[in-house]
Amino acid sequence: MVATSTLKTKNSECISDLVERRYDQACIEKELDFWDHCLAEPHLNVDVGEDRTCQQLAKMFEDCLSRAKKTTLHCSSVLVPEKLTRRIARDVLRLASGEPCGLRGCILYVHLELEKGCKRLERIVYDANVVPTFELTLVFKQDGSAWPSFRDFLLMGTCFAPGFRHALKLSPGFRLVKKKLYSSSSAGTVVEEC
Repeated sequence: MVATSTLKTKNSECISDLVERRYDQACIEKELDFWDHCLAEPHLNVDVGEDRTCQQLAKMFEDCLSRAKKTTLHCSSVLVPEKLTRRIARDVLRLASGEPCGLRGCILYVHLELEKGCKRLERIVYDANVVPTFELTLVFKQDGSAWPSFRDFLLMGTCFAPGFRHALKLSPGFRLVKKKLYSSSSAGTVVEEC
């Protein structure tokens, strides 16, 4: 059976023709229900490999933040909003989908926008064996609405060195900047604010 967007749902003429050929009517209707569902909600049929890549990419972002918390960010923990790294990974995959080598041709720069400016956290080359075709700059944002807790005030200067924050809370927003390395015009740069 072939499913197309022009298929009429449960066309009685089509069903009666198949029943005359000794096909089970319940089986036919189940099959049509399945294809109606697939056509109505195509996002549910996402490739398993793409989902795995999305999970791996989200894990890379989490690992990057984990490494940076003591070396670059000088804090004991980074509070990441639920599903933020997963959302970012989906957007990165979407931006990479139109590239000649896909995600494999990506150099990813990860930054954190703080009150005092932007800090570079890490440079990630997804596949070192492929010549990069584009760069993505990911900018995490600090949650400006987060007040330090009373416990943080008590811990300042007692357990941690000066300039060492107890916890850093990230905003659910982020910025992705895509720059094509093979394009000489400014049309090769895409900025997305999420």
